Amino acid sequence: MAKAVVITGVLGGIGSQLAKTFKEKGYEVIGLDVKDSQPEYCDKFFKFNLNEYCANPEYKASIEATFDKEIPELFALINNAAVQILSNLDEITLQDWNQTLNVNLTGPLMLSQFFLKRLEKAKGSIINIASIHHQLTKKRFLAYASSKSALVGLTKALSVDLQGRVRVNAISPAAIDTQMLRDGFDNDEAKVQMLNELHPSQRIGKPREVSQLALLLAEDELGFINGANINIDGGISNVLKDLD
Repeated sequence: MAKAVVITGVLGGIGSQLAKTFKEKGYEVIGLDVKDSQPEYCDKFFKFNLNEYCANPEYKASIEATFDKEIPELFALINNAAVQILSNLDEITLQDWNQTLNVNLTGPLMLSQFFLKRLEKAKGSIINIASIHHQLTKKRFLAYASSKSALVGLTKALSVDLQGRVRVNAISPAAIDTQMLRDGFDNDEAKVQMLNELHPSQRIGKPREVSQLALLLAEDELGFINGANINIDGGISNVLKDLD
């Protein structure tokens, strides 16, 4: 029987590539996303609202009953879904802050708790997709940066708490070439090229590079990696920009 992997945010640029990479490797891919669309590389797909899962006990009970029926075994949980609501301290609302923490932090915690016995039985692992924003950030990223920093902290704490039971690691990508990133630059190729040149690698990352790293972390060959947060950032976190 194929090993099963659950991927949240499976319809996004990184999420869809995660699904493709794990499917190519022979995994049973189970995708979750707040959007309602059947992705190409999923064996099973469930429309799933992480914010609602954390905030609404009735929704949580209902969706968990479905998961109990449809996901009897699990080898890897990839907490990839995220929300990025930009605002400065003058603008931020409690609703936006709570939604960000629910999706980016509390959701991964609650899913890890729910799937724990299945992951433990399979001697599997949890992989949290964090962000370079856990370490380096920009204006108006208050909620997002805080949530990703906490997600890295949760990864480390879980690896200690679950010692000998389930491995837990995080991946922190910098700029990855997805449609969401290009939309953020108004699909201006000149701006994307400037972004490329900021990185010592002279390019931004590719979704497949993130998915290949996730696959390596999930597989048993690198089982001694536990509680790690791995930056995949083209060297940008080493750059101190000087005045021109």
